[in-house]
Amino acid sequence: MRKKITKTVALALTGAMILGSFAGCGSKETKTDDKKDTKEESKAEESKADDKKDDSATGMDSWEPFSDKVTITVPVYDRSKDGYPAVDDNYWTKWVQSEFGDKYNIEVDYVAIPRGDVMTKYSMLIAAEQTPTILMEYDFPKVAQWANDGAMQEIDLDEFAKVAPTYYNKMVENDQLQYTDLNGKSYFVLSERAYNETSYTYCTFVRKDWLDKIGKEVPTTYEEYCDCLDAIIAAGLTDKAPVSTALPTAAYVNNFSFRDYPVDEEEWAQYSSLGTPCFTWDATKAMIKRANDEYHKGYTSKEFDLAKDEDVKSDFVNGKSFSYAGYMSAQVDWLTAFYENNPGAELALASNYVVNEKGVAEATLRADNPFGMIVGFSSLATEDQLKAAWMYMEWMSQDDVLFTLENGIEGKTYTMVDGIPEVDASYRGDDMLNHNCNIDMTCIVHASKTIGNTIEDAIKAISPKGLPQDFTQDIIDNYYELKDIADSGRAYTDPIFTVVIDSESEYNATLLSLYQEYYAELVKCDPSEFDSLYEKYSKEYLDAGYKEIIDERLEALKDGNVANKPN
Repeated sequence: MRKKITKTVALALTGAMILGSFAGCGSKETKTDDKKDTKEESKAEESKADDKKDDSATGMDSWEPFSDKVTITVPVYDRSKDGYPAVDDNYWTKWVQSEFGDKYNIEVDYVAIPRGDVMTKYSMLIAAEQTPTILMEYDFPKVAQWANDGAMQEIDLDEFAKVAPTYYNKMVENDQLQYTDLNGKSYFVLSERAYNETSYTYCTFVRKDWLDKIGKEVPTTYEEYCDCLDAIIAAGLTDKAPVSTALPTAAYVNNFSFRDYPVDEEEWAQYSSLGTPCFTWDATKAMIKRANDEYHKGYTSKEFDLAKDEDVKSDFVNGKSFSYAGYMSAQVDWLTAFYENNPGAELALASNYVVNEKGVAEATLRADNPFGMIVGFSSLATEDQLKAAWMYMEWMSQDDVLFTLENGIEGKTYTMVDGIPEVDASYRGDDMLNHNCNIDMTCIVHASKTIGNTIEDAIKAISPKGLPQDFTQDIIDNYYELKDIADSGRAYTDPIFTVVIDSESEYNATLLSLYQEYYAELVKCDPSEFDSLYEKYSKEYLDAGYKEIIDERLEALKDGNVANKPN
């Protein structure tokens, strides 16, 4: 791990000034020469002072505008949200240009990256030699692949720290330097993820009014959950399956509830992955087997494999399904739309607990990564572009910049309530905030909006506004539920390898396609055929490249090339 750097201290130059005196010179010449010598001496001293300032100053105090305009390209997620401005050209992208870019002769161009197809868009840009100056993603396997493929350049973290000390020192404070290297070379810097032991900004909502109608409370066990769904179906509260689902589109398999605890470290290293579906893990088999059972009970749609994520959201918004989950902010469009479409409806947060037969909460959860965005820099970027990108990140790290970008203009996009900015989620002027309070711009600094010094303040800032129900206290309570689970040691994240898993990059696309195919078949199959079909598909999956991946991941663990531990 690198040590925190200190500012460079310039060495004072010492030397003797040799002053010449010439006999017989007139007083006029002597005075003129004295003035000339004094002026030159003064310039020399000023030059020394400037040199000392240049050597010692870091961060924004040391910046000067570039003599020639420098253009940097910055990715920003495009979520294609109705009623929201273009993510790459709006009031706030122009604000960044006027407040930062124009000051330092930097042109900041934003590049829209479809949120649902990140890798395809980046691949197209890289292949066309239009790699953004900044590349960033939340998932380590993706940035590792870009670095391994030569799309990213190696960086000097000491030089980064001179240009962006605020950003760098926050990485030191958050103990993130262990994640900056790949194959022994530094490629990455990392944004902050506050309260990362929990995923408190992600909340699941259930229909409280439906539960009231069937005389049930929010379920805290799987048995209670099934009882609720059976009663909802019997009462005819929806003309569709009460749980709306779609075919998995992401490689990550959320099977934490089915894992043994404590998890075996070798199993964790082999299977727990954001890059490739862990189809052959026992925990995944148990998860899919439950999905098969729920399918045959009528809890999920018979055509779930034809549905898209937007269909799942639409079912909830239109009052057709029991639950839906998403990230919280002052602006949650699907919550706003839900209440508009279902006047008088009530929601509640689902419990995080899985309570055993003895009444003991024993949930196992995925903790968030100890970082937000993993940020790297294009191998095509010039030295000036690299410095300009670092300047952009440092400027974005300033408290006043973050506050403005994430809250907007007082009296228009937000008002102050008890010292906390309350964003008006319904505001639709030209200067409206984009998705989740402009988080897709500020994510380069931190993963979620944070206000104040406590989790309560942070949650007050991200609690959805403008709804018939106020969920602030519920989200606070939800956080402490999650924290209790995390404090018990039952929340952990995936392995972060410090070497590239080459086979994962080679086979992950093929394996994701196979996983989707097998998942649909296994969920729909006759329960009596499940085990034999799963065994058949597991062998095919291993032969298609997964055996190479899990072997390579295990070898990386044994060689000490994992930056974190599961427990």
